[in-house]
Amino acid sequence: MEIVCQQKELNNAIQLVNKAVASRPTHPILSNILFTADQVTKKISLTGFDLNLGIQTSFDAKVLKSGAITIPAKILSEIVSKFPNESPVTLKVEEGSENILLTSDRGSFNLKGILSDDYPQLPFVESGTSLDINPSIFLQALKLTIFSSSNDESKQLLTGVNFKFRDQCLESAATDGHRLAVVLTSENKNFVETKNTDNLTSDEDYLSVTIPTRSLREIEKLVSSNNQENPIKLFYDKGQVVFISSDQIITTRTLEGNYPNYSQLIPDSFSKIFRFEKISFINSLERIAVLADQQSSVVKININKDNFASISADAQDIGNAKEILPVSFSGDEIEIAFNVRYLLEGLRVISSQDILLKCNLATTPAVLVPDDNSSFTYLVMPVQVRS
Repeated sequence: MEIVCQQKELNNAIQLVNKAVASRPTHPILSNILFTADQVTKKISLTGFDLNLGIQTSFDAKVLKSGAITIPAKILSEIVSKFPNESPVTLKVEEGSENILLTSDRGSFNLKGILSDDYPQLPFVESGTSLDINPSIFLQALKLTIFSSSNDESKQLLTGVNFKFRDQCLESAATDGHRLAVVLTSENKNFVETKNTDNLTSDEDYLSVTIPTRSLREIEKLVSSNNQENPIKLFYDKGQVVFISSDQIITTRTLEGNYPNYSQLIPDSFSKIFRFEKISFINSLERIAVLADQQSSVVKININKDNFASISADAQDIGNAKEILPVSFSGDEIEIAFNVRYLLEGLRVISSQDILLKCNLATTPAVLVPDDNSSFTYLVMPVQVRS
């Protein structure tokens, strides 16, 4: 194999696929990047794959000889990133050899690779369900939910976002057991075009799939870089999802199991509804959080008949804080407490000028929703505090 390419293009490709290279590989080859060069298409393809997440990207280059080799990702990344920008880089490997010669206009490096024969193939989906996805709507759904997924690996099914792909809308949800974000996004024309109906639920015509948050961070980058007018290709079959956009492919295992029936968690009605100006509410919470974060991260919200809300926090042996905000409401007075970080993370993704805080009791779930009839719901469990 022999190729010549620009440092910038090679470095960008390496940084991209590096996200899928195993940090603790079960086999030495999984800590490598697979290089494939095709003299016919004049393209170089780079692949990283840790058996759960796989990323492949390709770009045009001068291919003098076709071939394939795997190269240690860490050292390759460090070398290429330090080559002069815009300088040509040559990579040469003799047929059947593991010795790699990497050269730039400043010098050369001899590296030891591993033959590509044992590198695992990316699990491309050849059957099952295929969809064309609207990129902007998918990104919106992702932004409004991904922050609520769990970081606790013991709650494996909750460490991702659940997507329900329907003809004209996308429903996405994420929860960590303490809060829940749900959004229904749609448009007049079909949101997805179903090419194959395998894997759709038997009772309704939609695809339900839960994708790990770690994979979604990389998928988000792929979708963001795509022309927003061109659909993203999605293929799903047997616990595997593949996203394809121009010269990039991301494949990931799904989280298996039945995602919780989160609609049952959201109360049907609320006896208390409070309206806040969003920016003022966020600013006040951020100031109070300076003290709240010193210990429990708990803030109390006390709303009374005077149309004011008192937001406060106590940090034992450190101090306390209190701010007053105007609020309009219907229902009775209430004092309710929350984890301030949960409140702030939900408020920051809401785009409306005003928000509604809905609740029944200080011990039952509360809901934050935009005051613009959008279909985003953010449920937060209150914190029990002693008076």
